Amino acid sequence: MLIFEQSRLGRNPKHQVGAVEGANYEIPEEFLRKQPAGLPDVSELQAVRHYTLLSQKNFSIDTHFYPLGSCTMKYNPRACNTLANLPGITSRHPFTPPDMGQGFMACMYDLQNMLREVTGMSAISLAPAAGAQGEFAGVAMIRAYHDANNDTERCEILVPDAAHGTNPASAVMCGYKVKEIPTNSEGDVDLDALKSVVGPQTAGIMLTNPSTLGVFERQIEEIARVVHEAGGLLYYDGANLNAILGKVRPGDMGFDVIHLNLHKTFSTPHGGGGPGAGPVGVSERLKPYLPIPMVAYDGDDYSWVTEKELPTTIGRLSAFMGNASILMRAYIYAKMLGNDGMARIAEFSTLNANYLMTRLDEAGFEMAFKNRRATHEFIVTLKQVAKTMGVNTMDFAKRMLDYGVHAPTTYFPLLIAECLLIEPTETETRETLDDFVEVLKKILKEAEHTPDLVTQAPHTLPVKRLDDVRAVRQLDVAWKEGEES
Repeated sequence: MLIFEQSRLGRNPKHQVGAVEGANYEIPEEFLRKQPAGLPDVSELQAVRHYTLLSQKNFSIDTHFYPLGSCTMKYNPRACNTLANLPGITSRHPFTPPDMGQGFMACMYDLQNMLREVTGMSAISLAPAAGAQGEFAGVAMIRAYHDANNDTERCEILVPDAAHGTNPASAVMCGYKVKEIPTNSEGDVDLDALKSVVGPQTAGIMLTNPSTLGVFERQIEEIARVVHEAGGLLYYDGANLNAILGKVRPGDMGFDVIHLNLHKTFSTPHGGGGPGAGPVGVSERLKPYLPIPMVAYDGDDYSWVTEKELPTTIGRLSAFMGNASILMRAYIYAKMLGNDGMARIAEFSTLNANYLMTRLDEAGFEMAFKNRRATHEFIVTLKQVAKTMGVNTMDFAKRMLDYGVHAPTTYFPLLIAECLLIEPTETETRETLDDFVEVLKKILKEAEHTPDLVTQAPHTLPVKRLDDVRAVRQLDVAWKEGEES
């Protein structure tokens, strides 16, 4: 029953919070409602039960295994949330003068240095408020660098065909044309294809390493040499950084600019379009163009780096200095980990992925890159299952929900047919991974003997399959009196 159907006129918990009729909040007349909001009249207990029951219907990282490739909700230690919610942090106003905010600024300065060290870059700006904004900032700095050198013929950004979709979008937003570079059968960038297209028009290349194909780019040093000799720069998409954290640094690979998804690798919440943080790091040549503000330290006091100190900056990306509470969570997590802890993230994320890949291979599933070691994620292709049994990847994904497992990323990357991009993350136990293998083995057997059971899934959830296209184009989630629930 919808909460609106439980509504009874005059039923409310006002007596618990005090009467508010006639209260004067000094809200201008033009902003006041002309009629009451369409909210149900329910008791406090009804409201609590409503939201509690809704939460129990949801899949969440607190209740289910989430093996989503590339964008998995990584570990969010409760200690990070608790400490980031201390009054001295949450009550700090963004206009607080530097001399009254030295503690917070010290934490941010320390975070800048930790991220600089772990990425091998020369400087870090924490300003970008999301990974996509970090991408935009990175390409904008590449643009600013070429413009400052009067190298205006550079109009192309190279992007591998396995790249994240935001890569070409960021390049176009910065005024570049995008040229796609193919990958070979082993998942590496096609070096001959790259060499054939670089030239005086090349502004740079955008790479994720490890790539979205779940493999490490083995020719990265040669790619860097080819692009740099052509006068271009290398951009690193940090979405998959946890696979190499504490082991390999993008700066040592030859990258000139990098964005980091702190909301993936460094503990902070991710998913549902919530708050993110996408700091950018740069090599020495791009330092003059970093977005502001940043934190500086003169040995005695911390201060903000603004347009005055960095006149060639690409500017501000938000009103202040980024998502402060998210940055604090990442800072606390990084301090908890230390150097050894960061290395363990890479060790366990790759161990779990390779263990799971081996188990699924033994269970009869087809790996997209059979001869490659997985990084933090790997790809299973169900193209033969779809062809011989009539059960596709989406059918598998929906059936997993009946077994209490959230589906991996489906149909991405696009160049692998009927694919599942699976990332177990660094914090799942061997027992959880073994259970996941058993679930997939059961679904594979069902696909062979009772395919309708899979193609009509899910069977145990509050709703069946929705019309995704219609939901996007004609979304209507408003309740109207008289409609059926």
